[in-house]
Amino acid sequence: MAEVKVQKEKLTVLTNPKLEEAAAAIEKAFAQRKTLIVAGKCRVRYAGRANSTLEPGERILIIKADGSLLVHRPVGYEPVNWQPSGSVFHVHAKADAVEVHAVRQKPRESVTVTFSEIFMVAVLSLADSGEFALYASEEDMHRAILLQPSLLEEGFTPISYEKKVEPGFVDVYGMDNHGRLVVVEVKRRIAGKEAVLQLAKYIEAIKGKADREVRGVLAAPALGKDGRRLLAMLGLEFKVLDPKKCAEILRKTEGKKLEEFFKQ
Repeated sequence: MAEVKVQKEKLTVLTNPKLEEAAAAIEKAFAQRKTLIVAGKCRVRYAGRANSTLEPGERILIIKADGSLLVHRPVGYEPVNWQPSGSVFHVHAKADAVEVHAVRQKPRESVTVTFSEIFMVAVLSLADSGEFALYASEEDMHRAILLQPSLLEEGFTPISYEKKVEPGFVDVYGMDNHGRLVVVEVKRRIAGKEAVLQLAKYIEAIKGKADREVRGVLAAPALGKDGRRLLAMLGLEFKVLDPKKCAEILRKTEGKKLEEFFKQ
């Protein structure tokens, strides 16, 4: 058995420990409410709203400081078994196994993970107060322009979104302060040649039916070199649109529906 300690007890790792040593480390982690990772050969039993059994295999058990539990296979991103936060944990060492029990009271359910072999035990003291920021999708960016048109340019007035034209759907359709129609194609990442060609198709479809000048605007965080040359050749425009800023606008106007916007 090898034990590694770093950063003043921030991390303790046991590699190939004896079962009784692993049980002692696991019990200490529970008492101190630390994050625990155990890798080894185990079987899993669940009892509660349903019953299930997972036959022996090499897996990773993760128990977090808030009392949540996850059992992961070597492949796949979803846990094969899990318990939400608030579980109470116990560990029991046998001659040939280590049993980890997780119990919830409401609803009453339990998970028992039985290790016949343990490759690693890691005990971590983790602190995380960082705010999670999920930047906007392309659909969110459409909504942000509709809710705050000046994101695109001053004087822009949206008329519709996801407008159906022969080649597909125009993301945002509106009018500028000179009365010209504006066709907006939105991209969440760096826009390239394909995005420019897509916008050009929409412009051609709308020009044939419009009775006024039509502008084409590609809105994205940045424009690639291949797209920049083609955009200039086709007489189209580029506007910088930051997904992070769009997400901030959506948070401030949370709950406001697009239908309400178009009624204003």
